[in-house]
Amino acid sequence: MQQVFSSSQVRNVALAGHGHCGKTSLTAALLHSTGATARLLKVDEGNTVTDWDDEEIARRMTISSGIAACVWKRTKINLIDTPGFNAFLHDTHAALTAADAVAIVIDAQAGIGVATHKIWKFAEDLHLPVFFVVNKLDRERASFSDVVQAIQAAWGRSAVAVQLPVAGPQGLTGIVDLVHMKDIPETLSGEAQAAHEALVEAVAEKDDVLMEEFFATGTIGMEHIVAGLKEEMRGRRVFPILCASASKNVGIAPLADFIAEYLEPHANETSSAPSLIVFKTSSDAGAGRVTYFKVKSGTVKDDAHLVNLRTHTEERLAHLSVPLGRALQPVAELHAGDIGAVTRLKDTLTFDTLSHDAAAVPYDRLHLPEPSISYAIAMHKGGDETRLNSALTRLLHEDVALRFYRDPLTHEFLLAGNGKQHLEIAVSRLKRRYDLDVELKSPKIAYRETVRASATAQGRHKKQSGGHGQFGDCHIRLEPLPRGQGFQFHNAIFGGAIPKQFIPAVEKGIQEAAAAGLLAGYPVVDFKVTLLDGSYHDVDSSEMAFKLAGRKAFRAAFAEAKPVLLEPVMRVDVETPAEFAGDLMSDFSSRRGRICETGMRGGSHLITAHVPIVEMLTYGEDLTSRTQGRGGFHMEFDHYDVVPQAHAQHVIERAKVELQGDEDE
Repeated sequence: MQQVFSSSQVRNVALAGHGHCGKTSLTAALLHSTGATARLLKVDEGNTVTDWDDEEIARRMTISSGIAACVWKRTKINLIDTPGFNAFLHDTHAALTAADAVAIVIDAQAGIGVATHKIWKFAEDLHLPVFFVVNKLDRERASFSDVVQAIQAAWGRSAVAVQLPVAGPQGLTGIVDLVHMKDIPETLSGEAQAAHEALVEAVAEKDDVLMEEFFATGTIGMEHIVAGLKEEMRGRRVFPILCASASKNVGIAPLADFIAEYLEPHANETSSAPSLIVFKTSSDAGAGRVTYFKVKSGTVKDDAHLVNLRTHTEERLAHLSVPLGRALQPVAELHAGDIGAVTRLKDTLTFDTLSHDAAAVPYDRLHLPEPSISYAIAMHKGGDETRLNSALTRLLHEDVALRFYRDPLTHEFLLAGNGKQHLEIAVSRLKRRYDLDVELKSPKIAYRETVRASATAQGRHKKQSGGHGQFGDCHIRLEPLPRGQGFQFHNAIFGGAIPKQFIPAVEKGIQEAAAAGLLAGYPVVDFKVTLLDGSYHDVDSSEMAFKLAGRKAFRAAFAEAKPVLLEPVMRVDVETPAEFAGDLMSDFSSRRGRICETGMRGGSHLITAHVPIVEMLTYGEDLTSRTQGRGGFHMEFDHYDVVPQAHAQHVIERAKVELQGDEDE
């Protein structure tokens, strides 16, 4: 049974940053240095505590946040190792809701990665303190001073070093503590003093009392530096910069010291009624669904009964645990601010609030952007669709950014996510976990057909083959309707040229012909048919004969009414750093898009455009490339518009080839 910690003893730290900056290695080093693991585990060996999923091990990248608890100097530190690649930053965003502070990890060789800017924005929106850890300082061409300058260029002089690296013949050998001015080699005395003064000034300038002390004495007392740094961090006015080498296990103990000493604990609400918010859900072959949560108030005890405020159902928190990656370690109770896990809750999903008080107000749910890309998902022949639906339901519970739905226009089953890599990993999990052989395909485009002019035509069906024959005859006028009006049918016959009982058959024949399409096999929309005249035979006329006559009349009129192909046009909303806006607007023009609106939000440029969906199938990857991963977009259907003739001809010819192929089979 794990030790129970009070609220004041708990610190929750999310390690975040661009992919391959060393977050998982840094987490492994912290777990080893604090005694949570017996040896320093390696990403290359595929045995780290927080990257335990098969996909993560195979790809050597964090796909879903991993949580691991450790203890350092009577302080419990919950480490949250988060993804760093753009397709999985939704998981990072969700994990940050459980953090008290964000450690933004930066590769000392590569510098500030593109995802770092998005992570900074997440932390800013959630009002979380931020500190930086410059990692991989043991590598060749690694420069702490260059990274510090880059951080300050991006986020201002409020980002200030609180440590300096000590380098020797074998690379990084130690860390200088600029707060307490400890462990300073003689060769670094001048640099350390200058850096200490910069730190003191950064802390003092945000506080009038400390500023007066600084001007009077040229410094401030050590106890004031510590207290001031804690206060300025908490208020997001100062952002400390630390240094480390996870692979060499250098700077790890000072990092743990910093977390324990400078991060503010959760407000002590243990006297309140227990409540919690879920920030992550995962599936485990043995444990089933695992729910990870942060205690927001009170004390949650093993076997507690709490109410889900979304579903209004009661949940039993059996086998209350503390996570160490995949392993769940039993604990008797968890106090406000702590992170825990339970298995096999019935109805609870990510972002749900559980409370002792059924009438309580739920905590705010994090609203993630809708998925940016969709692909058709198909099983190979003989596949079990029931098992596929069950497996996808589990994946959707685990990954809040995935969507699975049936397109009402094309009737395809679509899987939507934050990029093709995101969807490929989902499909790979279906194969690995559930032995389901599925594949992604480019989705069908839901083209439509319509007319742009009026035309009249006759449809006559006459057949005589002995006995009763078949006879139906109708005259119609076909004309266009405004976009989105669908289909209208008007009977203008007077005097019984066609008996009333056969009128619906004419309309049905027209609808069947329209549904099958005539240009390229896509449904005809936005048109009106007026039944003008006709004739019948007392014996040979029937509903079937008039339905066939209606089909013939519609086909003849359609050919004369200037038929055109329509394509779905999407509303696309893009948010990008301003320096990329001009290129993106030009790119939309090359995609046959039309810019509708531009604006600014904070430091980001906003672009709204209408673009044909066929031009947007690879936009996610293209946007990442054009904006160095710093742009994001949302897309939704807006309207149908006419396809230019050159493009329409290509679609029509391709449809004829596909139709011929189907007939040959």
